[in-house]
Amino acid sequence: MNGSKNKFMELAIALSEKSVAEGGGPFGAVVVRRGEVVATGTNSVTLLNDPTAHAEVSAIRAACAAVKDFKLEECEIYSSCEPCPMCLSAIYWAGIRKIYFANTREDAKRIGFDDSFIYDQIPLAPSRRTVPSEEMMRAEALQAFRLWERKEDKVEY
Repeated sequence: MNGSKNKFMELAIALSEKSVAEGGGPFGAVVVRRGEVVATGTNSVTLLNDPTAHAEVSAIRAACAAVKDFKLEECEIYSSCEPCPMCLSAIYWAGIRKIYFANTREDAKRIGFDDSFIYDQIPLAPSRRTVPSEEMMRAEALQAFRLWERKEDKVEY
């Protein structure tokens, strides 16, 4: 199994190098199910002008499309770098069962990809964050939640 693990990580690393050569960020990711590659992704934030176009998110989107499901519970993800907070959240939401990564967040920080400010913001009260949040119109918005609670044919996630 380690041989195949290495093969998948080698692919993620190769994708990260290819991404740099093509003008993207130095990140690659591979979603694997039952020993087979389901999808890959690279960082194309600047290429697409999309701050969510990280390698892991791109790979998850492609994998979900390939398997026609929003859950990837039988899958693992191989990433050339430790996932950022956004990608980590996407991995959890997708139900991916294991993460393998090569470079660490400290390695990424050394080349200008520093996510520590986001990790520092998470435990703060919304009103104390750098980008403050303000609750408004909660009573009106709760109607959609009531509708969801009563919906009998909903697909839970």
